[in-house]
Amino acid sequence: MKRSILILAAALGLLANSLSAQPGSDQQRLQALFDKDWEFRMAEFPTMASYTGSPGAYDKLGSVAEEDQLRRVDFWRGILDELHQIDIGSLTGEDKINYLLFERQLKSMVRNIEFRGYQIPILVDEGFHTNFARLPDFIPFNSTTDYENYISRMRGWPALVEQHITNMRAGMARGFSQPRVILQGYEDMLRPMLAGTAQDSRFWGPFENFPAAVSETDRQRLRAQGAEAILDAVVPGYAKFLRFMTEEYIPGTRETLGAYDMPDGEAYYDQQIRDYTTLDLSADEIHQIGLKEVARIRAEMEQIIKDVKFEGSFADFLAFLRSDPQFYAETPEQLLKEAAWIAKTMDGKLPSLFTVLPRQPYTVNPVPANIAPKYTAGRYVPAPRDSTRPGQYWVNTYDLKSRPLYALPALSLHEAVPGHHLQGALAAEQGEQPNFRKFDYISAYGEGWGLYSEFLGIEAGMYPDPYSNFGRLTYEMWRACRLVVDTGLHAKSWTRQQALDYLAGNTALSIHEVTTEIDRYISWPGQALSYKLGELKIKALRKQAEEQLGTNFNLRRFHDEILRSGSVSLDILDGLIQEYIQRELEAAAKT
Repeated sequence: MKRSILILAAALGLLANSLSAQPGSDQQRLQALFDKDWEFRMAEFPTMASYTGSPGAYDKLGSVAEEDQLRRVDFWRGILDELHQIDIGSLTGEDKINYLLFERQLKSMVRNIEFRGYQIPILVDEGFHTNFARLPDFIPFNSTTDYENYISRMRGWPALVEQHITNMRAGMARGFSQPRVILQGYEDMLRPMLAGTAQDSRFWGPFENFPAAVSETDRQRLRAQGAEAILDAVVPGYAKFLRFMTEEYIPGTRETLGAYDMPDGEAYYDQQIRDYTTLDLSADEIHQIGLKEVARIRAEMEQIIKDVKFEGSFADFLAFLRSDPQFYAETPEQLLKEAAWIAKTMDGKLPSLFTVLPRQPYTVNPVPANIAPKYTAGRYVPAPRDSTRPGQYWVNTYDLKSRPLYALPALSLHEAVPGHHLQGALAAEQGEQPNFRKFDYISAYGEGWGLYSEFLGIEAGMYPDPYSNFGRLTYEMWRACRLVVDTGLHAKSWTRQQALDYLAGNTALSIHEVTTEIDRYISWPGQALSYKLGELKIKALRKQAEEQLGTNFNLRRFHDEILRSGSVSLDILDGLIQEYIQRELEAAAKT
């Protein structure tokens, strides 16, 4: 779910027509354009080059200065012009899909810079500062040069902080910023980065254990240089950002709330909707879809309350779930073990739902303590593409009384398997797509699959009691409420309290989690819409396939087909499933 680094790999199984491309053909011109753009991106974004394993300046962090943003947008406009000179009608199969996805991605990057989205580089729970804190986790440490590059990047941190502060000041000046109300306590995320000694810093980790390729002499030198970089660059950089946030940004940022309240806010929110949902829907249309889904799910929840013979109202039942000790872990370790048990149990169910499974494993870890208070209940963190590290299913162990066990099965299926880990690892193991697709993440597809994965838990027997099933419905209701709340906040002048009351009144989420979630939607317009809209599309495609194929419908093959193409827009996914249905019909007719 990260916007700052494109992280999800994907590949189609067929390399349609590309091998037969002739010199100067549209197919070859298209591939040359992909290569030209990727080379530019790797030069502009060195940390992404490290993550993807592409050639790049591994000792640099890159620039976010406005002049560089404007230079990039000019380049991408030029790439778009070149792309439009290629006749899409001459392309077929994979090439046509690549063209459409490349065009979509370029337009999104251009629009984001035109709206000056770089002036808001933080969310309520993360941002450029948390991404930098993960630097030791995704760059290689195999040689002396790798360590020297790492030290150089740490030394470059203060300059990058200064650039972000300059951009944020410019955004504040024109009313384009995060709202003040959601930033209270933001300093708690930054203070842990002000380590008293280098060894106390999370950036020190790589210096604890060196690979055999690094000599003892180099180890001593690198430790000394690393400690110096941490104390003289990393810590002062975070300290400067902390001062800016507490003394300038939080006191001076806007008091309004929604995206529509910002400069050109209506157009900005419309763009966010298109980017995250890949659908041509208005805010009002999405709001109405949300209200309809809320009503449907509410009826199912009411039925469970009747089934367990609970005496009291819907609100009383929610209060019972939020307060009864039987539904909460007593220690962080207990919560993590429960999550791991659920995930491992689901691992055993996967062969009944898929014919193709990934090689890459995953592990279960707690959300880092410095970001946990404002962080969501869980998240999937993919591994770098070096095949030596696992994916991570993060579980938030902060404030255990706000982490109900009845919601843990749905969370685990969404973030681990068959959700984001299965989806991402399968895509990463297919290598025939152009790089711009391998490392793209289309939220409506990815988050739609995550929510659909929660639904699959019914068929896999992962909700064995009415409370865990109510937890699943709570999570589905949560995503339906997002359609109402996100559009309410950003297009219909809802207040923060109105949004809090709506989510708290319709779900069994803890009040702490309700608060962190609403603030997340305020800080990230449009992203929350992608989950439910993507899931509705996948369910509709499955229903269509079941109806048209009848007894020839095979759930495992359907799921393989959904995942086969990786991260695609919902219209392209629709087209791929129509082709799949036709192939299955033709195969059945021959038997």
